[in-house]
Amino acid sequence: MSFVLGRDTDLEDGPAGHLGSYRALDGSDGAPLYLDLDGPHAVLVVGKRGYGKSYTLGVVAEALARSVGLAPVIVDPMGAFRSLADPADGEPVPAEVLDDPTVSPSALDPRSWCELLGLEPESGPGGLVWQAAGTESAVAKMCDAVDAADAPKADRRAAINHLTLAESWGIFDPDGLSAAELAGPEVTVVDVAGLDAAPMNAVCRGIAEALYRARVTDRIDRLPWLLLDEAHAFFDGIAEPALRTILTRGRAPGVTLVAATQRPSAVPPVGVSQSDVLVSHRLTAGADLEALESAQPTYVDASLSDRMPERPGEVVVVDDATETVHAARIRARDTPHGGDSPQASDFVAPHETEV
Repeated sequence: MSFVLGRDTDLEDGPAGHLGSYRALDGSDGAPLYLDLDGPHAVLVVGKRGYGKSYTLGVVAEALARSVGLAPVIVDPMGAFRSLADPADGEPVPAEVLDDPTVSPSALDPRSWCELLGLEPESGPGGLVWQAAGTESAVAKMCDAVDAADAPKADRRAAINHLTLAESWGIFDPDGLSAAELAGPEVTVVDVAGLDAAPMNAVCRGIAEALYRARVTDRIDRLPWLLLDEAHAFFDGIAEPALRTILTRGRAPGVTLVAATQRPSAVPPVGVSQSDVLVSHRLTAGADLEALESAQPTYVDASLSDRMPERPGEVVVVDDATETVHAARIRARDTPHGGDSPQASDFVAPHETEV
């Protein structure tokens, strides 16, 4: 009999994505396991490198793209999900890859602009950037506003230099990505692999806020699912406030966050405690296990450390909707997996690998 994570009703009662199957004691596959796609969720996928965390995110993305009424978006910091647009086994996976994403400068509030540029709001240059960010919607106009301000020349020069650096990243455009562009039925892969941490976070912040605001104001009909790989890199940057908003207030407007990370200890406690579906691949670092244990629900009658899977693709799932724990195995992807690590032997003739 199949089971649907994230809801207490049957498979026939709404959209659901095939996640994998139960893992029997003898290692064989059991009944199918699905993930609820009908309502909003906060999903956390964790696991050490090489055990299938990104693979699982790809499986979820395939299911979302094949469902109806949803707008799945992946912010891809490693370039691992471009393969979702490749031919699939079975039903096609509608996917679009955005190579050079841009966001509107107004997607960041004044405080975020200061954080992005490493400026204290109370400093002279920081105060100038704060004022310009509150009134202008283009970086060039922000520079003009700073230059025209009644302030010491040194402060104006420093602020303009910082803003010029931000403009050189190529990610800011008044006509940057809108919620309407991201809210199509296909999975949208936003490739930020070529960006440093600050501009990558700025893009994520802009996307997260655009999707959330569009649902609050009913400007888009489909329910957004925002998927993040290496999520600790975003929770540790200026994207964090927007992600926290989705985690704590996203249920009412129908916005879902799926965060995948190999370092749950680097995710703020709210990122763990607010997750109603936790999918854990193997973890061994003490700090990471402690991060999960600290938010372990009372209905989990044994330590998650004792339940840790041992092989790639195996998971333990904590489902808060039904207050149950499941040992499972993630299904095979229908599109190629782009997250494998290269090996030296891939680039040499077989006889050259002998020592």
